[in-house]
Amino acid sequence: MKKAIVGKKLGMTQIFLPDGRLVPVTVIQAGPCTVVQKKTIEKDGYEAIQLGFDKVPENRAAKLVNKPEAGHFKKAGVAPMRKLREFRLEDCASYEIGQEIKADIFEAGEAVDITGITKGRGYTGAIYRWNQHTGPMAHGSKYHRGVGSMSANSDPSRVFKNKHMPGHYGVERVTVQNLSIVQVDAERSLLLVHGAVPGPKEGLLLIRNTCKA
Repeated sequence: MKKAIVGKKLGMTQIFLPDGRLVPVTVIQAGPCTVVQKKTIEKDGYEAIQLGFDKVPENRAAKLVNKPEAGHFKKAGVAPMRKLREFRLEDCASYEIGQEIKADIFEAGEAVDITGITKGRGYTGAIYRWNQHTGPMAHGSKYHRGVGSMSANSDPSRVFKNKHMPGHYGVERVTVQNLSIVQVDAERSLLLVHGAVPGPKEGLLLIRNTCKA
C-alpha cells in the first residue's frame, strides 16, 4: 500500500544502532496531517488526496488565511492549515475528509523517498555550481576559476545551449530516493531517517514509499 505524509526538517543528529554502529540521521516532524480534499475520477479526472499540514492558530487565521482558502477549509470542516499538498495514492477511496494521518503509518526499516527544496546558494561560479575543475593554480596561469572554453571562433562560432555557466544555484525541487527509516517516535510525530535530506531547517518535506522497492 502506498503511503505519504507531509513534514518538516528539524535538523540532523546521530544515534547508535542495536549493532553498535553510529549513524547520521535527519530528524523530521512528520504530521500530523489532515485530509482536506479527495479528488475523484468522476469529478477531477484522477484520484488523489489533499493533505493539510501545520495548523494555523485561531488568533492568526484571520490574517494568514484569505477568503477562498477559508472557504475551502470550512467546506471540509477542518481547521486552516499553512501547507496543502496533494498525493496520488492507490487507495484514495479508503481515506475520509477530516481523517488525521500521523507518523506511525511508517515503521522502522521502511524505505522512503523524500522530496524537498534545496538550500539557496545565490549566484555561484561554474566550479561550485557544476563541479568543474579549476585552471592551473600557478602564478603565471592568470586563469584559475573561469568557466573555461566557450566556443571556437570559426566553427561553430556560437555557444551551445545548456553550456554550464555561472548563475543562480539552489532552490530546486530535489528527491532523494531509498532512504531508510531508522526510528519512529509516534508520540512526538518524529521520523529519524538515515542520512541527509534536501533543504534547510524548517524546510517542507514530502515523504512517500520508495519507488524502488
